[in-house]
Amino acid sequence: MVDLSPQPTDCALLPDRRGAERRPIRAARRARERVRLLGQTMDLVRPEEVLHHVDTWVTEGRKAVVANHNLNSLNLIRRNPAMAAFYDRADLVEVNSTPLIAFARLLGVHGRAFHRCTYLDWRDHFWSLADRRRWRVMYLGGAPGVAETARQRLTTCYPGTTIAVRDGYFDAAPGSDGTASVLAEIAAFRPHILFVGMGMPRQEVWIGENLDALPDAVIFSVGAAFDYEAGVQSAAPRWMGPLGLEWLYRLVKDPQRLARRYLIEPWGLADLIVADVVTALRARLKP
Repeated sequence: MVDLSPQPTDCALLPDRRGAERRPIRAARRARERVRLLGQTMDLVRPEEVLHHVDTWVTEGRKAVVANHNLNSLNLIRRNPAMAAFYDRADLVEVNSTPLIAFARLLGVHGRAFHRCTYLDWRDHFWSLADRRRWRVMYLGGAPGVAETARQRLTTCYPGTTIAVRDGYFDAAPGSDGTASVLAEIAAFRPHILFVGMGMPRQEVWIGENLDALPDAVIFSVGAAFDYEAGVQSAAPRWMGPLGLEWLYRLVKDPQRLARRYLIEPWGLADLIVADVVTALRARLKP
């Protein structure tokens, strides 16, 4: 049983980013930033560059979609046309997979370990920025009570941010009463940021099907982000990410659910891997 009782939150332990040394970021998109791997478009960006783009989009008041790719999404997209349509409309596609970054380097594509980024890599930066900018942030997803627990903890540490939550237990079919109700809640709240965390491929499909009906906001597919914030799930130590070991941590924690995803499904990408390798070799052998 999940413990959703109030837990002590030591906000003093959160990193104070304001006095930290800043690495220079690229304010404009680069020609080599957007690449093709395993038949899909991805963006080689650092976490701080993601937040730079998000800050710009919010300031401009435009609608934008931030997606992410890993081996699981690459398998799902081949079987689900609605998920493929979502990625076609994404403004930024993070690479949430160290093996994908390593594969890019093997092909000779510009990519470094710091280009792997996902919610857990930029969460502190995001909430610090949201607090200073006084953003309205809405999270859609999770079991009843989980997102509310996360909201309470985050609001304690980031009081400048206004946070609304809605669990993911509703009829997500297009045109359903459940979807209509959720869209009305989102419209009434008028978020600057909308996190949708209902797991792949449900979250991507729902965003794609309802994107035109959603208000102008930066929309993220973030999986179990608020499960981590609520303490329902424990995140792998961040040092495991750059080493490509985060999947092993998650597999050990939940082998019944993740064994097939991590040990069997990647083999379904073999044809795409071979095709990329052949293309890269031909390019290198050209006179």
